[in-house]
Amino acid sequence: MSTTTAQKSDIANPALAAEGKKRIEWAGRNMPVLQQIKERFAKEKPFKDVRISACMHVTTETANLMLALKAGGAELALCASNPLSTQDDTAAALVHEYGISVFAKNAIDRDGYYRHINSALDIKPQFVFDDGCDLVNTLHTTRTDLLDGILGGCEETTTGVIRLSQMTKDGALKFPMIAVNDTDTKHMFDNRYGTGQSTLDAVFRATNTLIAGKIVVVAGFGYCGKGVAERAKGLGAEVIVTEIDPTKALDAMMQGFRVLPMTKAAAIGDVFITVTGNRDVLREEHFSMMKDGAILANSGHFDVEIDVAWLEKNCKVKNSKMRHQTDEYVLKNGNRILLIAEGRLANLGAAEGHPAVVMDMSFSDQALTAEWLLTAAKNLKPGLHNVPAEIDKDVARMKLRSMGAELDVLTPAQELYLNSWEHGS
Repeated sequence: MSTTTAQKSDIANPALAAEGKKRIEWAGRNMPVLQQIKERFAKEKPFKDVRISACMHVTTETANLMLALKAGGAELALCASNPLSTQDDTAAALVHEYGISVFAKNAIDRDGYYRHINSALDIKPQFVFDDGCDLVNTLHTTRTDLLDGILGGCEETTTGVIRLSQMTKDGALKFPMIAVNDTDTKHMFDNRYGTGQSTLDAVFRATNTLIAGKIVVVAGFGYCGKGVAERAKGLGAEVIVTEIDPTKALDAMMQGFRVLPMTKAAAIGDVFITVTGNRDVLREEHFSMMKDGAILANSGHFDVEIDVAWLEKNCKVKNSKMRHQTDEYVLKNGNRILLIAEGRLANLGAAEGHPAVVMDMSFSDQALTAEWLLTAAKNLKPGLHNVPAEIDKDVARMKLRSMGAELDVLTPAQELYLNSWEHGS
C-alpha cells in the first residue's frame, strides 16, 4: 500500500487490516463468478485510466467487487452507503492491504457520512456506482461541477432505482444510470434469497427470539418482502403481509399469507419487518396498539420506514443497547418496543448482510455492466436504463456452472419451431 492511498482515506482503525484481509478472502471463495471476471479483467485491463467513485455497503463482498475492478486497471474511491453497514476491518484491509481509497467508518454521523461521499467524489470520477442514490443526488445538488465529467453509472438497490426513475421522469438526471437492481439474477437472488435470510439472521443476533410460533408482520411484498415472508414461514411463524398494491397482495394471499392493513396487524404481531422503500410505514398509530415486547426491524434501504423520531421523542424511557444493536423504548402505556439497528438496514446493521454466494451474482452484474458502459455510455441518453439481457443471462450461466448444473440445448428442429409462425397446432 502506498502512503498516498492511506492519506486519501478515512477509516476507523488501520490495525484491523489483517483480520479484514482474511474475511475478504473468505468471501471471495464463495464468489466464483466474480473471481472468473476478475481473472479476465486482470489480463485485459478494460478499466485502465478509468476513475470510479462508489457509494456502497463497505462489506467483504463489496471489497471483492472493488478488487475485480482494480485488477481491471480502475482507480477507485469507495465510501459507505449506510453508516451502520461498514465493516471497519474490511475498510482497513482495502486501504492497507490492497491500496484502495476508502472513506467509511461504522456508526459515523450524518455530517461525516456526506463528508465521505464528497471525498469519494474528489477523484473526479468518469463512472459512479451507487446504492441508494445518495452519491448521484450529491452530484446533482452540491457537486454539480463534476457532472460534465460523468459518463454513466450503476445503481444497486430498489430504493435507488425508485429515486432515479423519478429523476428521469422529471428530466433531472444528467447522465445515463443502469438499473443493475432490476436484473433477474440480482432481484431474484439478492433481494429474495439474500434479504430473506439475512434479515431474519439480524433478528436472531439482535434478540435471540424464537420465530416458530410467532406472528411476523411483513410490510411490503416485493422481492424482498417475498423472501422475508418465505423464510419466516419456513421457520414456523404465522406471517401477515401488509400491502398497498392489489396484485402483490393477491400474490401473498395465494401463497398462503394473511393480508391485513397495518392498523389491524399492529395489534397482533410479534415481529414487524418493513421492506417497502417508503416512509412512516410503522408510526404512532401503530406503536400505540403493539404488544409488550414487539420487535421492529427495517430492511428497506433508508431509516425512514419506522418513525424512530417519534419513539425517541415520546417514549417514557429508552434503554439503549439492551442487546446487540437493540434499543428498548418503554412507551407511556408501559409496553416495551424493541428496535433493531436504530431502524436502519437491519440485515447489515445487526448482521453481515447477504451471504457472499448471493452477492456473487449482484456484483458480477455490476462488473460486467461497468465494462459494457465503457463503450455504450456515449450512445445512451441521460436517464435510467436496463442492463442488457445478455449480461444477465451470462451471469446466470456462469453461476450454474459453478454450482455443477448443466442446461439443455435446443435441437435444430426446436429452434426452427420456436422461430417460425408457420407451424400449426
